[in-house]
Amino acid sequence: MAYIEFQHVKKIYGKKNEAVIKALDDTNFSVEEGELAVILGASGAGKTTALNILGGMDQATEGEVIVAGKHLNKFSEKELVKYRRNDVGFVFQFYNLVPNLTALENVELAVQICKDYLDPGEVLKKVGLGDRMKNFPAQLSGGEQQRVAIARAIAKNPKLLLCDEPTGALDYNTGKQILQLLQDTCRKEHMTVIIITHNSALAPMADRIIRFKSGKVTDITLNENPTPISEIEW
Repeated sequence: MAYIEFQHVKKIYGKKNEAVIKALDDTNFSVEEGELAVILGASGAGKTTALNILGGMDQATEGEVIVAGKHLNKFSEKELVKYRRNDVGFVFQFYNLVPNLTALENVELAVQICKDYLDPGEVLKKVGLGDRMKNFPAQLSGGEQQRVAIARAIAKNPKLLLCDEPTGALDYNTGKQILQLLQDTCRKEHMTVIIITHNSALAPMADRIIRFKSGKVTDITLNENPTPISEIEW
C-alpha cells in the first residue's frame, strides 16, 4: 500500500434539498513515502480541498483517505488534532507569521505543541536565515518570510509537508529559491512533500504529477528523472 491513498473520495458541500457543490467527485490517487508530488489544476479544480482533507483540516463526505496506514476518514476530532499536530506540516501562499514575534520565536511557537521536534535555530540556519533569527516579519522580505514559514513547518519534524501555492506571492527568482528549498527538504530529510500549484511549468520538478479537473483526477504521471529547479523556466 502507498503512503497516501485517496480512494473514491467525494467532498460535497450543501444539503440534499439544496444546490450541492461537488468539490471532489470520486477522486483517486496515491503518493509513495519520500516522494515530491505536484498537484496541478485550475482554480476550483479541487486541489485545495484534497490538501485540506489530507491535512486533517476537513473530512471527506465519502471514500477512504489513508495516510501511513491510518484511515483519516474514521478519525475522531481529537485524533485529527493529534494528527495535525504531530504528523503534518503546512506551508501556505501567505506566510501567516505572528507579527510581534521574531523569526525564531515564530518557529519556537509552532514546536511547543509537538513531541519530536527539531531545534528551531538549526532549522532556520538550514533555510538560510541564520543571521535573521532576531528580525520581526516586517523586517524580512517576502521570500525570507516564506522561509520562516517553511522552517516553522519543518521544525515540527512532520512526516508529511503540504504546500498550497507556496510561491504564489513571490517574484520569479525568490519563488525558485523556495521551490529548491522544498525539493532539497524532500530529498535530504526523506519527507513526503505535496505541492499544489496552477503552474504546469513546475511539473518536471516532481516525482509524481497529479492533474485535477472539476473535482476529479484526470491524469497521474510518474517522473523517474525530476528536473532540478535551476533548469526550470516559466
